[in-house]
Amino acid sequence: KMTQQMRDLQLAQARKPPGPSSPNAAKRLYRNLSGKFRVNYTSFDEGSLAGRGEKEKLRKSYLFQSNAALFEAVELQDLDRVQELLKQYSPEELDLNTPNSEGLLPLDIAIMTNNAPIARALLQAGAKESPHFVSLESRSLHLSTLVREAEQRVNELTAQVVNEAPNADCSEKEKQLKAWEWRYRLYKRMKAGFEHARVPDAPTNVHLSVASSSSVQVTFWEPLSVNSAVVTKYKVEWSSSPTFSPPLGEAVIDKLKNLHFTIRGLVSGTAYYVQVSAYNMKGWGPPQASVPPFAIPSNWREYDGRAPRRRGQAEALDHLLGQVKTVHQHCVCHEPCKNQPQSRKHSVSKSLKHLFHPGSKFLKTLKRGLYLTAIFYKDDNILVTHEDQIPVVEIDDTYSCLLMQDFLWFTKVSCMWDEILWLRQCVTVSQSSCSCILQTRFKMLLAISQMQGLLGIQDLGQVFFEPVKDKQGNILIVTLKEVKTNQTFESVRWVPICKLQTSRKSVSSPEEPTALDTLLISIQDKLAYHQRSSHALSPGLYLGYLKLCSAVDQIRVLVPEQLPNILCHVKIRSNPNISREEWEWLQKMASMEEPVPAEPEAETTQNHLFQELQVAIKELMTLVNIPLQEAKDFRLYSQEVLDFGGQVSFLLLLPPSDDVCTAPGQNNPYTPRSGFLTLPLQIFELGEEG
Repeated sequence: KMTQQMRDLQLAQARKPPGPSSPNAAKRLYRNLSGKFRVNYTSFDEGSLAGRGEKEKLRKSYLFQSNAALFEAVELQDLDRVQELLKQYSPEELDLNTPNSEGLLPLDIAIMTNNAPIARALLQAGAKESPHFVSLESRSLHLSTLVREAEQRVNELTAQVVNEAPNADCSEKEKQLKAWEWRYRLYKRMKAGFEHARVPDAPTNVHLSVASSSSVQVTFWEPLSVNSAVVTKYKVEWSSSPTFSPPLGEAVIDKLKNLHFTIRGLVSGTAYYVQVSAYNMKGWGPPQASVPPFAIPSNWREYDGRAPRRRGQAEALDHLLGQVKTVHQHCVCHEPCKNQPQSRKHSVSKSLKHLFHPGSKFLKTLKRGLYLTAIFYKDDNILVTHEDQIPVVEIDDTYSCLLMQDFLWFTKVSCMWDEILWLRQCVTVSQSSCSCILQTRFKMLLAISQMQGLLGIQDLGQVFFEPVKDKQGNILIVTLKEVKTNQTFESVRWVPICKLQTSRKSVSSPEEPTALDTLLISIQDKLAYHQRSSHALSPGLYLGYLKLCSAVDQIRVLVPEQLPNILCHVKIRSNPNISREEWEWLQKMASMEEPVPAEPEAETTQNHLFQELQVAIKELMTLVNIPLQEAKDFRLYSQEVLDFGGQVSFLLLLPPSDDVCTAPGQNNPYTPRSGFLTLPLQIFELGEEG
């Protein structure tokens, strides 16, 4: 018999027996195993070979039981238990794709009982169908054999129970009879599910887009009807002919968490047709052609052959900096430093001890002037000095009004923390001019060096976008840095932020808090800003809104609080590439004197972009609180697509030219809702570069 041969084969491979067969037995097994699966093996004697052997044997025993429990959970359609086992064990530990003695896998049972939720959970965990079912006939024959043998076993046990007198053996046979009756019903349900099922319908929403100059991407959804059988894989086919003759390639997708596929290695400028079909246990369903029906690999830069804006810029800047250093290396001010050993990198654990050195020059109070403070944090803790103070050093005690240009210069210096010594020496050369600006900036460099020396750390982090001021004439420049390591440093004091806030004794009144008190009160907001500034956008094409406002000494840009390093934006689509055809259409729209929303031809990439832009513009106008009717005077920036690393790109939406930048005193009738802030343009540029 076919089933008997499969059983012999599985037993010869020393695989597992079927385990408990009745629902009650399975439920008891679940309860008993729930605690046992989490055995602490450290109680074994690791030095003993016998102990290690027993440990391994016990581990395999529990993994064996977990495999049996998974089969039982699938058979009982216990979704919660299936999910628990998949979360607790790896597919290898569960033997997820090893058939049982009936030649079945957990996924086979799930799809033939048409339990879609369990089948999807198994598929996402990497489950496969049994390789024994090479054809519809083999699956049908196997199921018929299982049903027939289960029915025969039920008849035999029924006769034995009826003919034998009541005794212990009879009670055991009654249990076996109930178990086989339940299994007989399961196999009949699986057989009926297989016979009732049909091939799935075609996938829906098959969309084709240009991913680059050598690739296209196809996305799709599940069929509207799977016809009583879960879809277990999809097939993507492509060709340069609309009849798919000859086909150029195909790919089978069996990881169904994300239904998309990128076809790579294509020829730029060639049209490719794509279709997708779905598969279930009854076979492949009909293919569904994509919309649009074809795509031509290309990139918007091919429109005019433009090179990337930033190509070679970083290398050019490094070269320029090297030239400047070469010019200054023979200066007199450098000679005393020639014999100095190269500054060694202090380990954080050693260098942070300086925080608690009695001779440290950190300040406890402010006495009217310009100061630098460095905030190092880890989780909800902050690094403090041995006197439980945030590290503060003095920049200039005669400086009571920080000029914006000096502050912006300081933020640029923060990109060169490792070059402070060299910068100090260069500024010293020029100090003979007695420029007040140069003297202030030289004092800033001295304060940075002092902070670095006391902390033993070169990188002081990111400068907060505005200094903290008080009415007493104190100004605090704040740097922020998150410590990622979990290492416990000797003698270092990490204090919970909330404890520092409550324990500090304020020396000012609530009406006129000092800059230090203001810093402590708002420290969570500043840490949140710092963390959000490092967040990255997910890959895709975005629509950004450029809005500036000017003051006497600076220009500021509108940004969202949640992502202050990015313009106000909404996502257009997940594909960041703009094809040549799409860019040509955008150029045509931008050149029209009266922009009329002329909808492109249906079933083209341009039409799809047109629809996506309509949705994105409405969403963006709502986000920044601008009436939609005002958007008719807005325009898309048509000079280029802003590209960030190849995975994120932006189209810019600009207000009318007179409204791009709001002048001082100019009334802005449309104020954005809460959740936005304005950053100095130079600060935003530094954050965007980072």
